Amino acid sequence: MTKRALITGVTGQDGMYLSRLLLSKGYEVYGLVRGQNNPKRSVIEEWAPEVKILTGDLLDQSSLLRALNAAQPDEVYNLGAISFVAYSWENAQLTSQVTGLGVLNILEAIRLYAGEDVSKVRFYQASSSEMFGRVQEVPQKETTLLWPRSPYGVAKVFGHYMTINYRESYGMHASSGILFNHESPLRGPEFVTRKISIAVARIALGLQEKLSLGNLDAKRDWGFAGDYVEAMWRMLQQDTADDYVISTGETHPVREYLDIAFNHVGISDWEKHVFQDPQFFRPAEVDLLIGDAAKAASTLGWKPTLSFDGLVKKMVDSDLEIEKAKAGR
Repeated sequence: MTKRALITGVTGQDGMYLSRLLLSKGYEVYGLVRGQNNPKRSVIEEWAPEVKILTGDLLDQSSLLRALNAAQPDEVYNLGAISFVAYSWENAQLTSQVTGLGVLNILEAIRLYAGEDVSKVRFYQASSSEMFGRVQEVPQKETTLLWPRSPYGVAKVFGHYMTINYRESYGMHASSGILFNHESPLRGPEFVTRKISIAVARIALGLQEKLSLGNLDAKRDWGFAGDYVEAMWRMLQQDTADDYVISTGETHPVREYLDIAFNHVGISDWEKHVFQDPQFFRPAEVDLLIGDAAKAASTLGWKPTLSFDGLVKKMVDSDLEIEKAKAGR
């Protein structure tokens, strides 16, 4: 029988990669899009035209029930969230409602939809390394104490523990992937990695001179989104639901990203193009984020395939092509 999956946040980076992955595995894929005239709807329709689009909102449980009845999914992947950390300080309430309470709404909708056999729908929650915040051990693993340092991180902690609670209280097959930073050419331009790759491409083409950034010494465990959605799928193929850290086990400062990106286009002295702007510094910075994905390796058989160096170059090459096309070159 053909498996059916419902993806919230299908128009985001992870949703787009996951939709193609599931389609390649023969799934019938449904994507939840907020609003009838969502400008991102055309993006997913072009990227994966086989995806069946449903409208709904993580803040409207009745719309989630309608979507579940329409999709009749075997698997639900909750990737929907307000995911730009910096924005969460500007609008903590909305971030908490969508990124936190939205998880409760979709879990409860699944419980109501599934009825007596709550295990018939397998659920994936997109948890985040931002939950670790002021890290209590290095590297971070599934058992590390959570100490979030942003409204986004706090909301993610709520969703993470609510997922565990529905697993333990109702017997739901509900797993969380504690994903460390993962990037790709599909990343939004507001995120630092894509902001850099776009600027590097434009500077190389003579279309831009300067790049404004925040903390160049911030370190992250960066992987490739295409690898990480494979881990999501593998979690829901397990007999028993559980939580898994998904990471590369390497940490790199923003400066190293800049080194690789600029060197890739033949610019070695990038300092003259980059300056730090206080407005891009976080009110509360997270400490050293580096994940221990040993559990995912041993249980799921998962490991990253694209190196940090390869990821940076992949993103720069993609933006070079995009900027050349825009400039008619």
